[in-house]
Amino acid sequence: MLVSPDMKRTCPKCSNNKIWSLKDSRFRCAKCRQTFSDPRHRIRITKAKLRKIVQEFLLEHSTNIVLSRVDISKYMLLKLLTLLRVAMTQDIPEVFEGSVEVDETYLGGQWKNKRLSVKRNLPKAKRGRGTPKQAVFGILCRNGSVWAGLIDSVEAKQLQPRIIKQVKKGSTIFSDTWRGYTGIAAKGYVHRLVKHTKDNFVTNGNHINGLEGFWGYLKRKLAAKGGIRQSRLHLYLGEYVWRYNHRYLNLKEQESYLTKLLNKYIRYG
Repeated sequence: MLVSPDMKRTCPKCSNNKIWSLKDSRFRCAKCRQTFSDPRHRIRITKAKLRKIVQEFLLEHSTNIVLSRVDISKYMLLKLLTLLRVAMTQDIPEVFEGSVEVDETYLGGQWKNKRLSVKRNLPKAKRGRGTPKQAVFGILCRNGSVWAGLIDSVEAKQLQPRIIKQVKKGSTIFSDTWRGYTGIAAKGYVHRLVKHTKDNFVTNGNHINGLEGFWGYLKRKLAAKGGIRQSRLHLYLGEYVWRYNHRYLNLKEQESYLTKLLNKYIRYG
């Protein structure tokens, strides 16, 4: 059982909160059919050991480095790292207001680096909209907070319901001229357009440079991982959204905050 801030169980694989209860204290996700049990019944760790793991995680040290410094099995460490990312994913702001930037991007490795078995089943990747890579939608409030999530397409039917759900009416929305945002002004928002060209990213003082900066940060971090499974991409996305939103906290403050988030998932012993 992964307990979200509203105390609902969520799936450790896809973060869906529609869960079926099975026998023997096990659960099944209604979306991806993953079965799992309550991790608090499986993970026991001392506070000192957990604090050390959180420190190493925040410093982005590799699994092998953490294993050399902390007396813990690789299986248990990987489970804890997953819980850390789940906790981060569930601690992301969901509602924005004021001056808000929206944009989409795509995640996926370069075509030349993909395995041959993958290339056989996909059309050759192209840049921009229409690529077979994973689409990601982002919302950034100009006070510094950002939200990002995986989406199926970049059409209006996907983008606009998300905006309506997460941006308060009356806010000013800054976007590029993509057709997916056409008509959003009629739904209670002030809409400012940014016409991107090769050398210009600001139109009459309007821009989405804050969100573009986050996309650059996200892609650099994910590229350093050297490849992530599609099924776990949402967890890494949540991790770096959380890191970005808490970038002004020092390491000790981040460690304290993240450890508190973990308290609902584990038992100390």
